[in-house]
Amino acid sequence: MTTDKAQRHKERMQQRKEIVDAKIAQADQERGVLIVLTGDGKGKSSSGFGTALRCLGHGYKVAIVQFIKGTWECGEKNFLTESVFRGAAPQLEYYVMGTGFTWETQNAELDRQAAEKVWAECEHVLRDPTVHLVLLDELTYMLNFKYLDKEKILAAIKNRPINQNVIITGRGAKQYLVDVADTVSEVKAIKHAFDQGVKAQKGIEW
Repeated sequence: MTTDKAQRHKERMQQRKEIVDAKIAQADQERGVLIVLTGDGKGKSSSGFGTALRCLGHGYKVAIVQFIKGTWECGEKNFLTESVFRGAAPQLEYYVMGTGFTWETQNAELDRQAAEKVWAECEHVLRDPTVHLVLLDELTYMLNFKYLDKEKILAAIKNRPINQNVIITGRGAKQYLVDVADTVSEVKAIKHAFDQGVKAQKGIEW
């Protein structure tokens, strides 16, 4: 790299640093955030679980609620619940709806009852100031199919402890979720191996 190029690079990076430093200085609020991970691409739940692991790694208390996927073996659940059993993650609470995909059950009333049951079991975590993160995995389906009352869910999230963080995952997040969220990421599907006839793999898809 020539001297001129090196100098221009240094100037660009200095400008970038000033912009980043200014944004950091402006971020003076300390409170929990609501994150919505949506879209038709792969990786929404994986991102949510990754954040849960990050919090656990820092010693924070975490609650995970899994809707939809309850009848499938789940690598994340296997690892985390085994960690709790061994005493490696005593700060974790884990709840599972347990009926599986709605297109497998083909029973809307059964799904609604199961959703209400697991919500009743886990709702208290949104009132617990010691819980740093609540992961509501695939909650968008429960709202979109009207298995859970939208206003009740939104009220619980709005009235949660000020420093508690919540992550909601699932396709088709409605505008009302986007409006109340602090951070929204949309995972876009470009290609998926399953569409090319490749079987779903343990450890990759579940």
